[in-house]
Amino acid sequence: MEKGSKQEVVYTVLQQDLASEVAVGGEDVFPEVLATSRMIGLMEVSAARLMKPLLKPGELSVGVGVDIKHFGPTPVGEEVKIIATFVEPDGKLYLFEVEVFDRAGKVASGRHTRAIVEHRRLMDGAKARMAKAQ
Repeated sequence: MEKGSKQEVVYTVLQQDLASEVAVGGEDVFPEVLATSRMIGLMEVSAARLMKPLLKPGELSVGVGVDIKHFGPTPVGEEVKIIATFVEPDGKLYLFEVEVFDRAGKVASGRHTRAIVEHRRLMDGAKARMAKAQ
């Protein structure tokens, strides 16, 4: 993957993507616009797709860091374009600039870091971690 490589994801905001859907109780009140958490997930998808050619069988990429500013609301039914741009490697990590646009302009930007892991090792580690908690 070369510095400056880009991956674009285009997505239409659904009801399930709204901040109002994040609520877990009656006391939680959030607006009916694209949730920051869902938007970050879409940023991860864009960066992960860019990393696919680097993966060996049994590997996947995982998000390990985000530093995002979300400064514009996007309502349900609107299309967003998410662009991940590879900045540079940082040891075993991969650093991306990420941006989100809707038809009114830029709604978010920031940095996202990913790592390559073996799927089986990750899942075994998660199970072992939870077993220790019992």
